[in-house]
Amino acid sequence: MDEKQKIIRAGIVILIVIVLGISAYYYFFSSRNKTVEGGVPPLQADRKESSLPEVKEISASTPLAAPLDASDESVRSLIGEISRNPVLARWLRSKDLLRRFAAAVDNISLGQSPRNQFDFFVPAGPFKTIQRSGRSYLDPASYSRYDVIADVFDSLSSEGCARAYGMCRELLQQAYRELGYPSGDFHQTLDRAIVVILRTPVVEEAIAVEKDISTYIFTDSGLEGLNDVQKHLIRMGPENLQLIQVKLREIALALGFTDTQLPLPRPYRKRPRP
Repeated sequence: MDEKQKIIRAGIVILIVIVLGISAYYYFFSSRNKTVEGGVPPLQADRKESSLPEVKEISASTPLAAPLDASDESVRSLIGEISRNPVLARWLRSKDLLRRFAAAVDNISLGQSPRNQFDFFVPAGPFKTIQRSGRSYLDPASYSRYDVIADVFDSLSSEGCARAYGMCRELLQQAYRELGYPSGDFHQTLDRAIVVILRTPVVEEAIAVEKDISTYIFTDSGLEGLNDVQKHLIRMGPENLQLIQVKLREIALALGFTDTQLPLPRPYRKRPRP
């Protein structure tokens, strides 16, 4: 797999996006807006905001006393309430954090890789495949490259994330409208981004892949039909994906989302061949 095309910028983008209104990070693979056969259908990009359930208001928080252009230090000061993991603090040394986060959440809500917003994540070790009976499969050993992300996710305080998001919400709304949504609601976009991740199917069985020019694609059309974000999450391995989904759901509930707005995790079952 071409490492230059592997952009890990959102596996943690939704959780870090939730940490400050932010989230997870992902590889860059071509998005194909298809219905998943035998698995969980991806969120449709044309989903109308008016069709979204109304989100409960988050408990009132004192907004950050800083303009958007000078908010980075104020944002970083919130990290101590969210996680003691030093990796998270290193990830947030970049500049213009809230604008990056708002743009990343927007991309994730559309199932697109937020590769342009997060250029500070690099997976450890190379991508690997294994051969079985003449076919290529994802090497489960590659999943460990994402263990650090799972560790950071596990270290997050759900209540701390909710408080930080409440403090950053007004600035995130401003950053979101700068993207070209003058009347858009960032919180609704965050809702869609969360659903994209929670709808990612958990694949416990071996995953067959095949070479496609400079990268690998899933042999199973149901998996290959998922969006960029979901395909990368699957490449993180079932254990890491489930840990992320469990923590993300916990944080989303702390943010004020309701159980009915959050899809339950579902295992992926490949459609039997005729």
